[in-house]
Amino acid sequence: MADAPEGTPIWADAMFSDLEGAKAFYGEVLGWTFGESSSEYGNYTQAYADGKAVAAVVPPMPGQEGQSRWRLYLASPDAAATAGKIRQNGGTVLMEPMQVGEFGTMCLAQDPSGVAFGVWQPGTHKGFEATNVPGSFYWAEIFTREPGKSDAFFPAVFGYSVKAVSEGDEDLIAFELRGQPVLGRMKMTDQGGFSSGTPPYIQACWSVADCDVAVKAARNLGGEVVFGPRTMPFGRLAAVIDPYGAPFAVIDTSTTGR
Repeated sequence: MADAPEGTPIWADAMFSDLEGAKAFYGEVLGWTFGESSSEYGNYTQAYADGKAVAAVVPPMPGQEGQSRWRLYLASPDAAATAGKIRQNGGTVLMEPMQVGEFGTMCLAQDPSGVAFGVWQPGTHKGFEATNVPGSFYWAEIFTREPGKSDAFFPAVFGYSVKAVSEGDEDLIAFELRGQPVLGRMKMTDQGGFSSGTPPYIQACWSVADCDVAVKAARNLGGEVVFGPRTMPFGRLAAVIDPYGAPFAVIDTSTTGR
């Protein structure tokens, strides 16, 4: 993904205490293969779908052990400038912009409602090498109990326009760039199945060839299915929590319906 517009989802990674277990799980569910771990960068290990880099997994650094979460990175032409805009708009910079060799510059942050995300200024690592094909990134949604804060913050920082999406009683919007939706935002409610202790987060959705096959594999390997599979106008979708506590979704866009 070369020259991705600012604010485009560009990369995703997650920390797992049981790295080999996570690789086995996602290898079976999403069909990923894995490259060599980079000891220079904390055993960061890229995942591949059909030979294309689509994500990465890494063991936690000392003191960062705990429940796993996928982190979505948004593209920036200048991570330091983006960090400034994050602060100016009420967000928190969790990790100052840091150059990662020749690969690029990263920054970790949180919006005013507590949603954690990353910023990536590409160097030689341009981000996802494939999207919208089986095993690769398809979509992501922000889940928050304070949607007004997220709805003001993300457009101010990344220049998104906002479009309401009709989903019955659900409070759902899409952030758009150049007239194209790039990121969703949904309000978390108890009625929506979110327990009061669930923190806000961004849920990555991965494309699969067959949603039901992926869900069966996830269940067999200790994952918990929290939604679906359900056939929607845009594909057959399911939401899963992996054995390490990280939520994600899978979608088969070849199966659609009302």
